[in-house]
Amino acid sequence: MLTITQRVQEIKTELSQRNSFQEKVLLVAATKTQTVEHINEAIAAGVDAVAENKPQEFRDKNDFLLPCSRHFIGHLQTNKVKYLIGKVELYHSCDRDDLAEEIAKQSIKKGIVSNVLLQINIGNEETKGGYAYEDAKAVFERLSKTEGLKIKGFMAMLPDIQDEPTLRTLVQKMRRLYEWAKTQSTEIEYLSMGMSGDYKLCVEEGSNVVRLGSTIFGARDYGENK
Repeated sequence: MLTITQRVQEIKTELSQRNSFQEKVLLVAATKTQTVEHINEAIAAGVDAVAENKPQEFRDKNDFLLPCSRHFIGHLQTNKVKYLIGKVELYHSCDRDDLAEEIAKQSIKKGIVSNVLLQINIGNEETKGGYAYEDAKAVFERLSKTEGLKIKGFMAMLPDIQDEPTLRTLVQKMRRLYEWAKTQSTEIEYLSMGMSGDYKLCVEEGSNVVRLGSTIFGARDYGENK
């Protein structure tokens, strides 16, 4: 069985070939339920960032982690934003206006600007948050003017289906949106698409950020940390 270090090194080697647009692909370790020891091993092995799904887990672990870029990738309630402001370098899951407004408000209070990705519900799934693809350009134009926020790109999660042509089409749509946004702002850097089950397809179609959990850490043991 491979160690976390070996898994990270294998993935980094794979991603070093860059995406289909010859962009560097960032490896973000999705650290939900993982121990500080395991996360620090992944950091030492060279992941580009570590990301939590829940504010409480972020708070419990953050002070014990090695230096590494901190991201947040989970659904975020507005009343929990204050615990993360100034500590998170990139929010992947800005999925609605009231959250964007709260991140902006808390950032202004701290005298900082927070980097966010707009989450797009590319599969139009009722079980997932995010802005509709059809509204994405208008949302981008509106939120780009918000003090305290810096829009750095987009995040999306693919539907859990086995229809590869459809999945590729969805990533291609997100890539077109990303390319459009780059013509509107020099701040655009990231298209965050791809988790352990679909990251290879996403990279092939232009994602430049992948969020991997089990591929790095092995099958998740929920146990008492559920």
